[in-house]
Amino acid sequence: MSQERIAITGMGVVSPLGCGVEPCWTHYLTGQSGIRLLEQEWAAALPSRLAGVVPGDPTASLEPLQKRRLDRYSQLALLAALEAWDQAQLSPAEQGDGARIAVVVGCGIGGLETMGQQYRTLLERGPARVNPVTVPMLIPNAAAGQISIALGAHAGAHTPVSACASSAEALLWALMLLRDDRADVVIAGGSEAPVNPLGLAGFSAMRALSTRNATPELASSPYGRDRDGFVIAEGAGILVLERERDARSRGAHCAGFLLDAGSTADAHHMVTPDPQGTQACAAMQQALGRSGLSLDDLGFIQAHATGTPMGDLAEAQAISCFLGRRHSEIPVTAPKGQFGHMLGGAGAVETIMALRALQSGLIPVSVNAEPRDPAIRLHLVTEQPAALAAPSHSRSALKNAFGFGGHNISLVLQSA
Repeated sequence: MSQERIAITGMGVVSPLGCGVEPCWTHYLTGQSGIRLLEQEWAAALPSRLAGVVPGDPTASLEPLQKRRLDRYSQLALLAALEAWDQAQLSPAEQGDGARIAVVVGCGIGGLETMGQQYRTLLERGPARVNPVTVPMLIPNAAAGQISIALGAHAGAHTPVSACASSAEALLWALMLLRDDRADVVIAGGSEAPVNPLGLAGFSAMRALSTRNATPELASSPYGRDRDGFVIAEGAGILVLERERDARSRGAHCAGFLLDAGSTADAHHMVTPDPQGTQACAAMQQALGRSGLSLDDLGFIQAHATGTPMGDLAEAQAISCFLGRRHSEIPVTAPKGQFGHMLGGAGAVETIMALRALQSGLIPVSVNAEPRDPAIRLHLVTEQPAALAAPSHSRSALKNAFGFGGHNISLVLQSA
């Protein structure tokens, strides 16, 4: 069922491991952690005071109006989009009037910081003091709209909201838009900025977050024996996608390819994944089947694994089902031990890291996976980066992203 490959011609990242694809990749490959203890007064009473926070002031380059009128999640998305757009190097003639350029940028929540701030303003200072642009700042589609405005994209601005699968689903939407000839270029990915009182308090109330405040760099431990929840994080990842023939015809540099994707729903529970991983396995099978590849072609699997006791077991079960007898052979890596969980931004940022792994021929380690849960019987990369055996032009990987509500997305990627 293989169809034309979708070329990735631009990538942009703003993450706890750095701003820019290359700094982020270097820090990721060398095992550095972007997770730290929150020292703000509002975090003092929280059971979890850990987060993956973008270093420095990433918004310094934005215009004053963008600093005032964009929620942080839109700011991060815009910054990542500008990097990706610059890398894609579309000439003015190729951009035209923007009628064939679309935007698909997902998020899990949206402008949570604005919502919290303006609700406090309402309670403390009254309705007359609420910011008049509160609603356009907090709506989930704000980031897609801001990117469309900034880059003159007129072929649609779309926003998948499927919790932590949102930005991976955005890449599936981009693939469909291109194959359906509704656009020639799609700017796709996702963003989230949940490191604020409401974000931390909400997830803490669910008992979803790690409480290992004494050791921030060890707190996020996907597949680890002692994992006790995920570490919340902020970040954005944006990719520019085109049909391969279009990218080749304009001489664009291709960072890699999105071959195809799978999408299923657990229909099980709003928060708890199906413990058997049946539909997650089906998403992986669908993605691989549609890509035209086989298990023999996969160099590695990049897991969603967040570090929650139930979620990691369910995904491990799904991957074992998918791989069958190959479950102890094909390498698996989980990035969230270093990034934390960027929610709606995670899928796109991690996809970019998977593409860099395919380019470099090295699979980064799953930080903090050891000592591992004895129930996890996968071939985890834990000691040092593993070398990919396939030639540089034919390396492939499968990337998972799952979300509350039972959303399952799997992507099949290939090196250029």
